[in-house]
Amino acid sequence: MEYVLMFIGAVFVNNIILAQFLGICPFLGVSKKTSTAAGMGMAVTFVMTIATIVTYLIQKYVLIPNNLQFMQTITFILVIASLVQMVEIMLKKVSPSLYQALGVFLPLITTNCAILGVAISVIQKDFDLLQSVVYAISSAIGFMLAMVLFAGIREQLAITNVPSGMKGTPIALIVAGLLAMAFMGFAGLA
Repeated sequence: MEYVLMFIGAVFVNNIILAQFLGICPFLGVSKKTSTAAGMGMAVTFVMTIATIVTYLIQKYVLIPNNLQFMQTITFILVIASLVQMVEIMLKKVSPSLYQALGVFLPLITTNCAILGVAISVIQKDFDLLQSVVYAISSAIGFMLAMVLFAGIREQLAITNVPSGMKGTPIALIVAGLLAMAFMGFAGLA
């Protein structure tokens, strides 16, 4: 039951984008098409899960025993950057169209504060490895859910008659705010 509540909490209640405001850059930049948003969400899910596992192990078995906790942030960033390079190489070979669609935003996963935020959060919350993995996967699913929902709304807005002063970024920010308020409705679940 603890893991179910953790899942619901990370996906809906404390959504990494809509409640914690981490990962806003790809949220606004890659959310014009649902296919691109889903691809970015899958890439972030993979990187976030693997990065959380690797950074957890590094923290528990390298940094803490050697009293090097002050190296946490730089170590985590290096791990995340390496994983993103691996994902970039895999996407280039497996799905060139998705690789092209993600464009400049794929390297931005390296600096996506959502991934670093989750990696640091599991250490601060003193989760064990299984809890860390569940939290990372749940946060990544919440990230992808928010991205895909937002992209679907933006696709609909593209064919809707929006006042000229509200087209583009202004209406996107209003929709993002409304989506965040809608997710606040889940606050009593977990």
